[in-house]
Amino acid sequence: MKKIFMYLILSFLLFSCNNDTETQTKTTNKYQTQNVVLLVVDGPRISETWEAPAKENIPNRVNLLSQGVFISNFKNNGTTNTNPGHSALCSGVYENIKNNGTELPGYPSVMQQWLKYSGADKNKAWVIASKDKLEVLNNCKQADWKDKFQPSVDCGVNGNGSGYREDAVTVTKTKEVMRNYSPNIIVINLKDVDSYGHANNWNEYIKAIKTTDASIKEIWEYIQSLPAYKDKTTLIVSNDHGRHLDAKGGFSEHGDDCEGCRHIEFFAMGPDFKKNTIISTGTYEQIDITSTIAELLGVPLQYAKGKVIKDAFK
Repeated sequence: MKKIFMYLILSFLLFSCNNDTETQTKTTNKYQTQNVVLLVVDGPRISETWEAPAKENIPNRVNLLSQGVFISNFKNNGTTNTNPGHSALCSGVYENIKNNGTELPGYPSVMQQWLKYSGADKNKAWVIASKDKLEVLNNCKQADWKDKFQPSVDCGVNGNGSGYREDAVTVTKTKEVMRNYSPNIIVINLKDVDSYGHANNWNEYIKAIKTTDASIKEIWEYIQSLPAYKDKTTLIVSNDHGRHLDAKGGFSEHGDDCEGCRHIEFFAMGPDFKKNTIISTGTYEQIDITSTIAELLGVPLQYAKGKVIKDAFK
C-alpha cells in the first residue's frame, strides 16, 4: 500500500513538473522575437523625417516600411531632453532627471529586469551610445536594483565624463558587440543629429538625418546577416525628443512641451510586427516602448507606466 501511495505522489510530481515546463515553454515561445534592438536617433524633428514633404531625408526607412510599421502620432509626454528621454524609453517611467549624466534614473530599466529574470550574463544586454553621459542607463537609484543586474556599456569616448564620439564609431561598436556577444537586448544612441541641431547648422543637421537613415538600414541588414539574429530580432527606432517648432525658437534647441519637441518617431520591424503599415490611431507614447520590449521578451516589469503597443503586432 505504501509503495502504491509513493508511486501516486511521484506521478503527481512528475505531471506537475511537465506541466510547468510546458507552461514555461509556451511563455517563452509566445513570440518569434528573441532579441530586441532599440535604436534612438537623438533629437530630429518629425518635420524633417517622416513629415518632410517627400520624406526625402529618410529614403531607407521609406523603403523598409514594407517590412515594418510606423506610428504617425507617437509622443514624448515627459521631459524633452536627452537623459530623461532615454530613461523613459528604458524604464517606462517619465522622470525629470538631470541631463548631464550626474543623476541615475530612478527606476530599473527593462535591461536590468530582463537580466534578473533571465539569469543571463551582463554581456547579453548592452547600452551603446555616442553620448558618454548615457552610461547612467545601466543603473538606477531604486534600492533593490541599484548596482545590480547591470547591462554592459560602451558609451562616448571611454565612459561617462570622457566626451562624445562620432556616430560612425557607435555603429561599428554595435556590430562588434553583436558579432562577439549576440546580446538579446541592445539600446543604441546616435547623437549627430542633435549635435548639429544645437550647433544651429541646418545643412549638417539634415546631412546627419540622412546619414542616420543609412545607418538604420546598415544595422538592419547586419542583423539579418547573423544567424543569432536573422528572422528573430525586432528593431525599434525612436527618439528621446524632437526640436522646437520654428514659431517656438527653431530647430537648434528643444526641451519644452511644444509639438515639435513632443512629436517623435516610432518605426519598427520584426517577426511579430505588422508590415507596410502606418498607424494613426491610439495614444501611444515613449514609455510604451518599454512595455512592448518586455512583452516581446516575456519580462515581468516593475514600476513601468506604459502599455504594450498592441496595434503594431500582427
